[in-house]
Amino acid sequence: DKPHVLIKISHPELQEEDGRGLINVSDFKHHFLDVQRQFGLDGRGGYRRQMERSMERAVASGHLAPVDFYLKKADMMESLASGVDDGSSRTQGVIRALRDYYQTECRDSVHVWLAVDTDHYSSSAGDKGWGCGYRNFQMLLSSLHRIDAYSSVLQGTIPSIPRVQRMIEEAWKEGLDPQGASHFSKRLQRTQAWIGGTEIYVLLTSLGISARIIDFHQPTGSKNTHPHLFDWVKQYFCQSSKSSSLSPRLILTHLPPLYLQHQGHSRTVVGLEQRKNGSLCLLLLDPGSSSSDTRKLLSRETCLTAVQFVRKFPRNLKHKQYQLIAVQGVLSPEEKQIRIFNSRTLSAERTP
Repeated sequence: DKPHVLIKISHPELQEEDGRGLINVSDFKHHFLDVQRQFGLDGRGGYRRQMERSMERAVASGHLAPVDFYLKKADMMESLASGVDDGSSRTQGVIRALRDYYQTECRDSVHVWLAVDTDHYSSSAGDKGWGCGYRNFQMLLSSLHRIDAYSSVLQGTIPSIPRVQRMIEEAWKEGLDPQGASHFSKRLQRTQAWIGGTEIYVLLTSLGISARIIDFHQPTGSKNTHPHLFDWVKQYFCQSSKSSSLSPRLILTHLPPLYLQHQGHSRTVVGLEQRKNGSLCLLLLDPGSSSSDTRKLLSRETCLTAVQFVRKFPRNLKHKQYQLIAVQGVLSPEEKQIRIFNSRTLSAERTP
């Protein structure tokens, strides 16, 4: 989870720099502005303003005609008014492409598990640099719409990023994660604020979806790797009793993907591969991958190269900490109220 950075007047780093334990006001002001800028809370505007600036630059450089600028702006305003994502960054058929790949290629794997069909959502000009958490939530939601147990309690559309921001604010008003709400001053709309695993948990709980936060707080392998994380994901995909096997090694589960967070970025785990030598490989969809790059998975001519950007081995995941958000069912009204109450001191399941 991206940390909830609380700006306090008694900032310990600044106190240590001042031998008398007093704060240099100028230093604190610069630090405060840096943190605001880092977390998108510095008043630069949100998705709409960033998209407008991007189109304005395209007009100035001659890459977009003025008449097309107004047409694109009108389309954007219509999408924002409806609260529904316009689908311009969506790529469908990714899981089917991975299924076809593992049916015909990669013969050095003994088992491959795939999540239920999931659409890829890439960052766009309106959220480039800060929108990964929102895009991964859209990916997760696209999978839940395809699972009967969840689709019955969800709306059938994928919300736009400003709509997701409003949904989080509404969840805070319900009483979810008051510490997180305080960190963002209870406001996300019209900002470029990053969100992390905690906000995904808040969103899911507000929607009546049960979720777990699993915190892999330190490396468990050599060279700062996290084999315990890979083992946990394998156990997750092996739990499905409704899996169907297209071959002895390819297993299509009816499980939603997992939300994977580390400092500064998040991705979506849509599968797992076990190699003949016993090593494990996560299959990750990255919002940072463009739609054009992701669509290379859909073509047999380009899939062999494109899939290499999806497969991640332990040596590829060497951040100090990771978090997984795992969906695990639907909440009753009573269970939801208990989750809201318990989120006053929201904590993750630390492992190992």
